[in-house]
Amino acid sequence: MNASTTPTRIALVTGASRGLGRNTALKLAQQGVDIILTYKGSESEAHAVVRQIEALGQRAVALQLDVADSRSFGAFAGSVKTALANTWQRERFDDLVNNAGIGIHASFAETTEEQFDLLANVHLKGTFFLTQKLLPLIEDGGRIVNTSSGLARFTLPGHAAYAAMKGGIEVLTRYMAKELGPRGITVNTIAPGAIETDFGGGVVRDNPQANAQIAGVTALGRVGQPDDIGGAVAALLSDGNRWITGQRIEVSGGMML
Repeated sequence: MNASTTPTRIALVTGASRGLGRNTALKLAQQGVDIILTYKGSESEAHAVVRQIEALGQRAVALQLDVADSRSFGAFAGSVKTALANTWQRERFDDLVNNAGIGIHASFAETTEEQFDLLANVHLKGTFFLTQKLLPLIEDGGRIVNTSSGLARFTLPGHAAYAAMKGGIEVLTRYMAKELGPRGITVNTIAPGAIETDFGGGVVRDNPQANAQIAGVTALGRVGQPDDIGGAVAALLSDGNRWITGQRIEVSGGMML
């Protein structure tokens, strides 16, 4: 537990049982932030992250959430409210990181309506209505980070639907920043480049040819690591960035400049 006389910050990170969400949660915990993390299916992985956060001296709670199911958001907000009361004796948390996501690789011509709808529900509708439901639980002066992708700036075949959703997230972020500004809440977009994780079947991590190709078009000469993104999100939520809002911040090592 943070020994500071000021209340410990609490961040809610969606999709934090694995990948970039897990890394973000751990980086925030290293900065003295307590965590509410969500997971979709693997409760054991989520509780392993909770134990890692507790080993860093912070408190953490894992809650189940399917971001594709907007009908569940009201009940989820109730679970968050209960967790805040039971674990922190508080009514609100400080920071929201909308990280949870999926990848579907399909050409524009072959993308099905079902694939399109799933991507929309997870990335765009999920971010929109989950944040809306959680707004009463976010402190005035809090911070929200939405997750986009470098693919909203550059184009690679097979990602038309996914990138379109991320483009929507970037526009939504600006509107959220404008409308939540009177409450002192900042809203920004983080846009990762290609990262070595299991996302999208792990192609960047596990395919040496794809890895080398991406490194070759990246200014810093390599593909990204989870630490590159988790560290960037944690930095964006730090005190020194309280005057940044409505911005798209690409964290790609200079991919396809």
